[in-house]
This record gives sequence, structure tokens and C-alpha cells, in this order.
Amino acid sequence: MAKKYRIKLTETERTELHDIIKKGKAAAYKRLHAQILLKADESEGGANWKDEAISEAYDIQVRTVQRIRKRAIENGLPAALERAKRTTNTPRKLDGEQEAKLVALCCSEAPQGRQRWTLRLLAAKMVELNYVDDISYEAVRQVLKKRNQTLAKERMVYSP
Repeated sequence: MAKKYRIKLTETERTELHDIIKKGKAAAYKRLHAQILLKADESEGGANWKDEAISEAYDIQVRTVQRIRKRAIENGLPAALERAKRTTNTPRKLDGEQEAKLVALCCSEAPQGRQRWTLRLLAAKMVELNYVDDISYEAVRQVLKKRNQTLAKERMVYSP
């Protein structure tokens, strides 16, 4: 299969990458990305290694080499040297009012035949009371953990 993203570095870019590697002041991932780009360089004077050879030499996956090449072509050399930004940004499951209802429910009497609330019981009760359409017990746990930390901070006494 032909490479879709081909790296062809200029002499200036190549020098910049060599400087990053030789100075040793950059983060390890940045130095690794610079080494990968230098080995993938197909321009005259470039190493022109295959992705498989690069992955074996640096003990990384072939897919990592492909992603770094793609980032260099699409976003430029500085972006390829940095770590990829996380793209998963899931919205919060509960708003402030729903969180307050969950905390109030948690502080209320446990269901008949139980000594205390469980996360699964709380999640089921939230759905049963139509506070939310759907919620996992893990989301309940995270909200309660966050709320507990907030309450603990409010109770802290700072001595002068």
C-alpha cells in the first residue's frame, strides 16, 4: 500500500529536528517524534526508512509512525512534535439540579430491607423518579466523589 502522507523535510526543518535530538533538553516524546520524522524523511538527503523499520528501531507501533507523519503533513512540524490533543469530551451526565437531587437522595433513608444506599440502587431510583432518563452507577459514583470532596473542603478549618 502506498503511503498517503509523505514527509519531505527542508534543510532548515532537518536541522531543527537534529537540534531537538542532540540538545537533550526536550521531552522524551518530542525527541522520539523528531527521530521518527527524520527517519521518515523522503527528501534528498533524508533517511527514507519504511514505517516497519522505524517501528522496530524505536520499539513503537507502525500506527504511531503513520499518525506522526499525518500530523506533520496536516498540521505542520510543530504539531507533529507535540502529543496529540484528546478529542473525547463527553458532556456531563447530570446538571447541578440533578446532582443536588442525587445528594439529597443519598442522604435520605435507605430503601426497605437495606441498611444503606448502593450506587446501583441510587442510579435505579434516579431513573424511577424521572430525575434522569438513564444513568450508570459509575456516573453516580463520580458525582458523589466530587460532592464529597467539595463538602470536605468546606468543612476544613484553616489555622492562622
